[in-house]
Amino acid sequence: MAASDIIAGTGLREDAGRRNVRLLSILRWLAVGGQLATILLVHFIVGVHLPLVPMLGAVAVLVALNLAIGQIVGRRPITYGALFATLLVDVACLTTQLYLSGGVGNPFVTLFLLQVVIAALLLRDHASWAMVALSSALFAWLAHAAPPFALPRGWASTLSTPYIAGSWFNFTLTATLLALFVTRIVRNVSEHDARLAALRQRAAEEEHIVRMGLLASGAAHELGTPLSSIAVMLGDWRREPAIATSPALLADLDDMRTEVTRCKDILSQVLLASGEVRGMGPVRTTLKTFLSGIVGDWRGKTQVAAAYEHLMTSDPRIVADKALAQTITNLLDNALEAGGRTIALCAWWDGDRLVLSVRDDGRGFAPAILDGLGKPYMSTKTRRGAGLGLFLAVNVLRTLGGTVSARNREGGEGGGGEVTLTLPIAAISIPEEGA
Repeated sequence: MAASDIIAGTGLREDAGRRNVRLLSILRWLAVGGQLATILLVHFIVGVHLPLVPMLGAVAVLVALNLAIGQIVGRRPITYGALFATLLVDVACLTTQLYLSGGVGNPFVTLFLLQVVIAALLLRDHASWAMVALSSALFAWLAHAAPPFALPRGWASTLSTPYIAGSWFNFTLTATLLALFVTRIVRNVSEHDARLAALRQRAAEEEHIVRMGLLASGAAHELGTPLSSIAVMLGDWRREPAIATSPALLADLDDMRTEVTRCKDILSQVLLASGEVRGMGPVRTTLKTFLSGIVGDWRGKTQVAAAYEHLMTSDPRIVADKALAQTITNLLDNALEAGGRTIALCAWWDGDRLVLSVRDDGRGFAPAILDGLGKPYMSTKTRRGAGLGLFLAVNVLRTLGGTVSARNREGGEGGGGEVTLTLPIAAISIPEEGA
């Protein structure tokens, strides 16, 4: 399992942490059984006299540790520090066993490497390297300080100093390489899991958008019929003598027809955003005309003087992307709802990428919206619709290969907001003839 899934209590998945702690406990029980069997076999069967009391005491410490962990793991999270402490106890008990049974001449000295691998799998990088340094130091200390161990005649041997030095170097090199490659493999697996999680999240969001589109499309179709009926009735009423001779009633009737027409325009935009009309009869234009047209249409609907500024030296031909146009319109609406009095759409080039910025001097973004940028239903009462508008903007730009960012201007919330759209111009441009 990846290191990012191991330890609970640090923002990681608690169930995965507990499962790994239990697996480590099982491994420790196996070590207890193996050590106990080896000690009894060597002492009573082979006839090599071992200091049973201290060696069995070390085994008892491992048993007590496992029992304590069994009581704790079901009640509270296991932190990185606690897990590292349990590994230190394992290393101390192994060192005690080796010290009492021949030091580096004991073939079980290589079990230090198992602790290095476990640390590399379960702990952070600095703890893994600490385990490498500790095990290497303990190997050197055992070679120097472990007392001679009496073996039966024919079994005894003496290790030369160059051999011990070479064994220490080999051990340290092996431990270093294990820690290096295991930690990198774990990091690669963690990054792969993170990418998969991001893809799953993106798929879920896109499915959510599809459902929203279907719901919006169905509602638009259902509302279209009664609005058309109302428009016909309003036309008939205009010819009624009682209304035709009353300027006040005619004015009210014109206002009603204007509102019905506005509702039908909104429904057309809903159908457009849901994908029913997109791609039919594409309009070819230039980038500057496209952007200035969006701002001009928005000014006409809202009667708000929004500025359009650009630092673009070129004006490529593009296909007017209706979803992008609606996204920019939504952001302008959000700026107006935020109390903006000075609203501007700015455009410039960043290499081969187009950067669009919608700025306002309104209330700015609440921290919850900035933290949940791109998530649906992240809105507030003081800024109605901002979260959903940003959610749609993020997903529209994602389909075009672009990105969205948002921030508060002039030092925080209350000083105005800015939303920046960045997309490759190739996503909407028309290739030059002969290119």
